[in-house]
Amino acid sequence: MTELADVFRQYGPQYRAQFGDRMLPSHRQAMRAIVRCRTPAQGGHVYVCDDCGETQYLYHSCRNRHCPKCQNDKGYLWLETQQATWLPVRTFMLTFTLPADLRQTARRNQRLIYGLLFRVSAEAVQQLAQDKRFIGGQMGMVGVLHTWGRNLAYHPHIHYLMPGGGLADDGTWIPSRANFLLPVKALSRLVRAKFRDGLRKADPDCFASVPAAAWHIDWVVHCQPVGNGQHALQYLAPYIFRVAIGNKRILKLEHGKITFRYRPTDTAKPKVCTLPAQEFIRRFLQHILPRGFVKVRYYGFLSHSLQHKLAAIRQQLPPLEHDDRDDSSGDEQDAAPSSTYVVRCPVCGQVMRRGPLIRPTQRSPP
Repeated sequence: MTELADVFRQYGPQYRAQFGDRMLPSHRQAMRAIVRCRTPAQGGHVYVCDDCGETQYLYHSCRNRHCPKCQNDKGYLWLETQQATWLPVRTFMLTFTLPADLRQTARRNQRLIYGLLFRVSAEAVQQLAQDKRFIGGQMGMVGVLHTWGRNLAYHPHIHYLMPGGGLADDGTWIPSRANFLLPVKALSRLVRAKFRDGLRKADPDCFASVPAAAWHIDWVVHCQPVGNGQHALQYLAPYIFRVAIGNKRILKLEHGKITFRYRPTDTAKPKVCTLPAQEFIRRFLQHILPRGFVKVRYYGFLSHSLQHKLAAIRQQLPPLEHDDRDDSSGDEQDAAPSSTYVVRCPVCGQVMRRGPLIRPTQRSPP
């Protein structure tokens, strides 16, 4: 199977030779980590089967958050944690998309723009949620930033996973309507205004670089019910730690070109895209986040400081009807790993014993 690491091994040196003087350190670091992931360069352990004598060498992961090999397990660990506390209510996914007129500014000021989009979108949701026509209380939100479209184009947006309801000032749970959470047109206008005012205050020069049209067009806000409690979490877990492209989507690399599959947003029919290697690498690297930037954030009663309120909310909830829909995302999911890591012998199937440590052949990536 062709992997992203293969692309970087084969075409990365040429890309660095041509664009190295313009590459950010975070881009170099991500490429280096992905190439080294689960190779002898990372070190690992020897596993031995005491029944048949088979020996396996398993190498360590790079733990870089942009590596497609390292994020699947993190998604399932997140899922296990959330399943223990998530409220058994209708769940919604709310998406805020940065308009095209702002994307060039966003590329040049990622930390500022991404952080501002998080802040103003969360504020807008809580502001409208306080209106008794909609909820009449505080909402809980888990937000994750994605910066890509399905063909690796630059397309910054935030997905929020939200229980359908809010918490009144007296601690009473207020359920939302079954298929309606908040008015998206009002959210669009409110987020646009808050973002405009926030950017003008935070960085006047950056604000001046934004085309005036950005403040007059409709910002895309989308809201949809995604199932009940646990079903919704299983559907959305891959969104939390997904990277710009997974290895399963890469079909081939040959003659200086990379071919991968994707599903356009307007149809369920898969398509194939072929790009020159340098363009493919450029598109991937533009989704490397600034060092230390927090891409998953919690708000309202799902924030870490208020999660103690969840038990009291749960006591107020009636049993929820079963949702028979198939909430599987159908894209790049593998079976959930066992919480206890066990290596089985590929020859006889017995549990293998962990043996000596394999030292890294080079310094581990920072």
